[in-house]
Order: sequence, then C-alpha cells, then structure tokens
Amino acid sequence: MKHRLGIIDWGIGGVSIYKLVKAKTNVPVTYFSDTGVTPYGKMSRGELSTRLDHVIDFLKTLGVTHLVIGCNAASTALPFLKEHNIPIEGVIETAVESTAKLNPMRLGLIGGRRTVVSGTYRCAFAEYGINVRQRIAQPLSGLIESGDVSSAMLRETARRILTPLKNCSHILLACTHYPAITPLLAELVSPQTKFIDPAAALLPKVEQWKLNGGSGVDEFLTSGNPSDMRRAAKAAFGVDVNDPIQKKL
Repeated sequence: MKHRLGIIDWGIGGVSIYKLVKAKTNVPVTYFSDTGVTPYGKMSRGELSTRLDHVIDFLKTLGVTHLVIGCNAASTALPFLKEHNIPIEGVIETAVESTAKLNPMRLGLIGGRRTVVSGTYRCAFAEYGINVRQRIAQPLSGLIESGDVSSAMLRETARRILTPLKNCSHILLACTHYPAITPLLAELVSPQTKFIDPAAALLPKVEQWKLNGGSGVDEFLTSGNPSDMRRAAKAAFGVDVNDPIQKKL
C-alpha cells in the first residue's frame, strides 16, 4: 500500500514539521494551510472541530492515509473530532512528553489564545507535577505568517510577551510558527533560558507509522492566498513552496 501524509495548520507554521519529515522519509506530503478562515486560535471549540472534520474529509479524498495536526490550537480539538479511520497525531501530547523529560525548574509557555485558554497544557503538565506559566502570543503568529521575522514591531511585540518569562529555565514554543524566530526570542530572555520546539519530538511518532510513499509528489494547498503562502514559507523557514493551489472549502 502506498501512503500519503497530510499536514494541517492554519498557516505556514507546520512547514517546520514538513522540513523534518522530508529530511527523514520519502513519503509524499499534502500540506493544507487554512488561512482563508478565522485563525484556529480564535475559533470556539465547536467551530474548530467542525472545520477540522471538514478539512480532514477533504484530504482523505486526495489519498491522505495518515495525518499530523501541525497546530497547537487545532490539537486542542482532537478529542472532539468525529472518527476518521486514519491515524491522526497532534502536537500537544508529544510536546508535554518531551518537555517533562527535561525536568524544567521554571517552565514558561507561549502560544495562541485557544492553546493557552483551553488549559490543555496546564492540565497535562500538572499530571507530571510541573507548573507552567503561560503567555498568549497570538500577534507573533500573525506577523510571522505575513513573512515578518525581524522587524522592530515583531521584536517589540515579542519583548512585551516574553518579559514575564525572561527568567524561566525553559520556554515551550506552543505554536509551530515560533521556531522561525527562536534566535530573536533568545535575545529577549536570560542567556540560560532554553527554548523547546516539540516538532522534532513528533518525528519519531511519524517514523513509527513506517510510511511507504513510492513516487508520489508533494502538494501544497491553501484556503487563503497562494502567493502569501509561498512568500511566508520562504521567509520563515527557507522552504520553496512551489505552485500552491487555492482550495476554498
């Protein structure tokens, strides 16, 4: 059987996962960026789960056999999705597991509004006896999505968000956009602070699926503007997204 991996993110944040997957496997990927709708982090739980069910059903018609939800906000809705009969992996469980292994003394977290307000991370870390101080960093995602990874506005926004966390021993990047600006973030906190990008910890779970891709080619789809997607992916992650196709779902 030939496999195809789907990656869903509201924007181009999941491209960080795409890069890791392609460095390790030959499985063809169908990437869906959903910027044509309200940001996932601003949707209600019902709106988000309904939207994800719709997108997943569509990707299955394109031959997707396995799926990664490359978005923290979307991953909070995983327990509320209908049964899709394909393996689906989110980013939160892996992020918590990999972070807990580091035994952080003072853990901070930055993420989108839904990711933080849902309490999903707080409850999950509590099971490990870990307290986490969280900050909503939604504006950073929007700036990075626009292709901005270095402006004065981005830096000042990041400074405001990170100031209460600057003395944390570890800060979890609970949004796949944020790894694009880790060097900038590191300048705004203690030199001893370590940033945690859970995307790398997700890769072994994908590898356990033992995907056989054959000769399939990668596909990039978006419900938003294809030119914006291409520009942002290149600026944030150095990835050339060739000929993304617009799909209004």
